[in-house]
Amino acid sequence: MSQITSKLCSRGSGGSLVFWSMRPELGGRGWKLAVTTGQTDVRPMKSRVCKDRGKGKTSPEVGRSLTEKNINQNIVLMQYAVRGPLVIRTGVIETELQQGAQKPFKRVIRANIGDAHAMGQTPITYIRQVIAMVAHPELIESSNLPKDAKDQARQILCGMSGHSAGAYTMSCGVELIRKNVAAYIEKRDGHKCDFNNVCLTTGATTGIKMVLELLCSSIDGKCPAVMVPIPQYPLYSATLVEYGLGQVGYFLDEDNNWGLDMQELERAHAEASKTQAVRAIVVINPGNPTGQVLTRKNIEDVIKFAYKHKMMLLADEVYQHNIYAEGCQFFSFKKVITEMGAPYCKEQELVSFMSISKGYMGECGLRGGWMEIINLDPAVQAHLYKALSAILCPTSLGQAAVDCVAKPPAEGSPSYEQWLAEKTCVLDSLAQRSKIIYETFKNMKGFKCNVVQGAMYAFPRIELSPKAIEAAKKANRPPDVFYAYKLLEETGICVVPGTGFGQKPNTHHFRTTILPQTELLAEMMDIFQKFHKKFTDEFA
Repeated sequence: MSQITSKLCSRGSGGSLVFWSMRPELGGRGWKLAVTTGQTDVRPMKSRVCKDRGKGKTSPEVGRSLTEKNINQNIVLMQYAVRGPLVIRTGVIETELQQGAQKPFKRVIRANIGDAHAMGQTPITYIRQVIAMVAHPELIESSNLPKDAKDQARQILCGMSGHSAGAYTMSCGVELIRKNVAAYIEKRDGHKCDFNNVCLTTGATTGIKMVLELLCSSIDGKCPAVMVPIPQYPLYSATLVEYGLGQVGYFLDEDNNWGLDMQELERAHAEASKTQAVRAIVVINPGNPTGQVLTRKNIEDVIKFAYKHKMMLLADEVYQHNIYAEGCQFFSFKKVITEMGAPYCKEQELVSFMSISKGYMGECGLRGGWMEIINLDPAVQAHLYKALSAILCPTSLGQAAVDCVAKPPAEGSPSYEQWLAEKTCVLDSLAQRSKIIYETFKNMKGFKCNVVQGAMYAFPRIELSPKAIEAAKKANRPPDVFYAYKLLEETGICVVPGTGFGQKPNTHHFRTTILPQTELLAEMMDIFQKFHKKFTDEFA
């Protein structure tokens, strides 16, 4: 399994941005990528060996205590593909357009990242009303905002020190909000939830990183490692490299709607266990970048697998509201593990993650989320909370937004009808756009695309001709990266190559969001079809 780990690490001559990437599938060699305002240059480089990480080297530069060679090499090696070099180039192109440069297109379409509001999604009114009053309490008395929104803002402020959003909160979040999250989980799953096991986080990201950091300890002389799906969300690969943890990739079954194949899980675990201590498994459901929704049977099998091999389960469930395909249903790992009974409900360690950045809310910038912790050793949980206390607390306005998600307007309340209409409109529109994406790619020659069952992305597979692959080789780029750059330079559409997420050898994919609003999405897909025909003809 190939793994790519790169990071923006230096500035080259002429103001270029220089990226390094380790490419094990290229025989231990990698590439150096320099992005300038006019061109992108890719050159081979020698790989850095793992044992050199963290070891300082003497710098020829006088007066600089930190250089690229003597900082933590894990930071140098890490990569976050959805904000990588292709996206840097996208920003350069946008600047060039603003300065009057002539391009074959008039605007850039950023289909690379799951940022709903940036792509035109309208915020949910109720959430913004409550946040406004939490931030500026005078509005509670002076405005004509709905009574239920005012009541919720008052309650949130009562849980904050000094009744102010400007004060620190408890490290795990405002107790009232944690209790409302616990009530949300109980309603969702039909089972009890102890609010003491709920911790509010800065988006899901902080919680995920803090839990992974717990695993940074060798076992019986073996380096720790974590199983992640391939394709995977680059947060995981980046964090594993940053923390010096091993990545054990298990391939999702593309021919079975990106399902989890138990034989593949066993294969990946057995192979990695020869040299590493595999301590946890990550599951993303609904899937990112693959858009699948796991069946209950799949979830049960994964829980049994984790229990068998004494691994912690990390369930990334941030897209739990985003279910589109007929017959698909979201089951939380908490619900399934509880209903499986002993020994799983009593012994299997599970941490599940939720965020306000996705779903119908799309409040990425407010940075709110939570994690629920199940069956963790009390002493370990106490150490986790201690580590969280060192970063003080999540943003208070993000916590307020979490409260609105966990405790939305009640039926019959002044805000309920508008809230329900806005929520339904967002999710129905996303479902419609998921079908547009799927139908378009499915019917394009040389494409294969699974149904987008949930989440916010499609991960289509493209067949590239030998001539296109040879052209990519001459450009010192992986074929899917070559394709994505051609797409960007000729159409202004920015997607993320499958290389950044991981994929089976000799397959080529890219991730695109379904977030462009319907009219823009239809335009994007029309441009995409014309580009692909031109590309296919050029490299026939």
